[in-house]
Amino acid sequence: MKIIILGAGQVGGSLAEHLASEANDITVVDTDSERLRDLGDRLDIRTVQGRGSLPTVLRQAGADDADMLVAVTNSDETNMVACQVAHTLFHTPTKIARVREAAYLTRSELFDNEAIPVDVLISPEQVVTNYIKRLIQHPGALQVIDFAEGKAQLVAVKAYYGGPLVGQQLRQLREHMPNVETRVAAIFRRDRPILPQGDTVIEADDEVFFIAAKANIRAVMSEMRRLDETYKRIVIAGGGQIGERLAEAIESRYQVKIIEMNPIRCRHLSDTLDSTVVLQGSASDRDLLLEENIADADLFLALTNDDEANIMSSLLAKRLGAKKVMTIINNPAYVDLIQGGDIDIAISPQLATIGTLLAHVRRGDIVSVHSLRRGAAEAIEAIAHGDEKSSKVIGKAIENIGLPPGTTIGAIIRDEEVIIAHDDTVIEAGDHVILFLVDKKHIRDVEKLFHVGLSFF
Repeated sequence: MKIIILGAGQVGGSLAEHLASEANDITVVDTDSERLRDLGDRLDIRTVQGRGSLPTVLRQAGADDADMLVAVTNSDETNMVACQVAHTLFHTPTKIARVREAAYLTRSELFDNEAIPVDVLISPEQVVTNYIKRLIQHPGALQVIDFAEGKAQLVAVKAYYGGPLVGQQLRQLREHMPNVETRVAAIFRRDRPILPQGDTVIEADDEVFFIAAKANIRAVMSEMRRLDETYKRIVIAGGGQIGERLAEAIESRYQVKIIEMNPIRCRHLSDTLDSTVVLQGSASDRDLLLEENIADADLFLALTNDDEANIMSSLLAKRLGAKKVMTIINNPAYVDLIQGGDIDIAISPQLATIGTLLAHVRRGDIVSVHSLRRGAAEAIEAIAHGDEKSSKVIGKAIENIGLPPGTTIGAIIRDEEVIIAHDDTVIEAGDHVILFLVDKKHIRDVEKLFHVGLSFF
C-alpha cells in the first residue's frame, strides 16, 4: 500500500515505524529536516521536506497514485486542508486526519465529501481519555482493551505471589471457575512471549493477557492477583485537554481534584466541570500535595505534556502516600524504564493512537488493532466474510485453520454472544474474531486469512 504520512512527530514517526516493517511504500512529509533525517536513517522510507497542505509538496510525495493520506501534523487546520487538497486534486481514496479541537469535532457535518473530505477523524486526546477510563474501571489491570463495542475485553495483569492460579497449570483455570469462560491469549515472562498451552504454569511476575466477556473480567483477575479496591479519590495533575475530558467523564462516580498551573485554564475548568475541585499550583509542590491530603488519594494521574514534570510529580505523590500512580509518557524510550517501579502504569499516547490508525491501514475487514506491550505485540479484531468456498476460515474449526506462528484466536463475538475459542470452535460468516499476535511480522498472513476469494463475488 502506498501511504503518505504528514507529520514526523511522535505519532507520525511511530506510525511510519509500524508500517515500514510491513512492506508498505511510505513517504513522510514534514517541515523539520532534522526529524526527517533521523527517520530516514532508521527506516526504509522516503522523506519530503515541506508543508504537507501544499499541492506541490503532496505531488512530490507521490499523491498522484497514493492509496492513503494520514495527516497527523500538530495543526488541525493543516491536516484538514491537506485532506481537501488530496481529495480535490489527487482523488486520494482514503484520507485520515488528526483533529484535536473539540469545536471542530462536535460539528459532524463539517467532515464529508461535500465539505471537508476526511474519511477518518482521529482525536488522540479522546483515545487516551477512553484508555485511562478503562484502567480506572479495572484497578490492578496494566491494559484494558474493548472489542465488539465492549462486549469482550482483553486485559493484561501482573501475576502476584499468592494468586490462586500462580504456580499452577492453565488447564486448572476451568476447575477454579467452572462457570466463567476465559482464555489466556499470551504470557510475557521477563519480556519474552510464551504461547500458552494447557500445561503452561503461571509464575509470579508474569504479564498475563486474557480475554473474557466484560462481566467476567474481575472474576478472572482475582485468579491472578489479590483484587485492588475500587478507586474513590482521584487526583489529576494537569488540566489540559486530557485532564479536562477525563475529569468530565468520571466526576459523577469519583471524588476528583485537578491541579493546574495556569490561572486562566483553572477558571475555565471551574466553569466547565460540575463537582471536580480545581486547584491552582504545581503538582510537584510538596506542600500543596500534603495540604490536599495526597496520602488519602487512591490514584494519582500525571497528564501534562511534560514527561519530566509527570515523572517527578508522580514519584513525589507516591513517596507522600498515593496508593497508585499512572503517568503519561510521550517519549517511548522512557516507558519501559519507569513502569513497574514507583510508577505503576506508564501510558504512551502515541501507542494508544497508533492502534486506531492501524485499523484503517490493515487489509481485509479489520475492525480494530491494538498495540500491546509498547508495540511488541498486537491484538486484532477481524470480521469473517464470505462462505466456505471463498473464505479460508469460515466453516473450519480453529484447530484446522493454518494460523501463522505466534498467533492465537482468543474469542469470537457472534451477534451478542461472546464465545471463548476452543480447538473445536467453528467460525461462521459474520463472526468477529479476536486474534493475538506476539510476532508482528506475520500480520500480512493474518490479513490474507480474512481476505475473501473472488468466487464469492
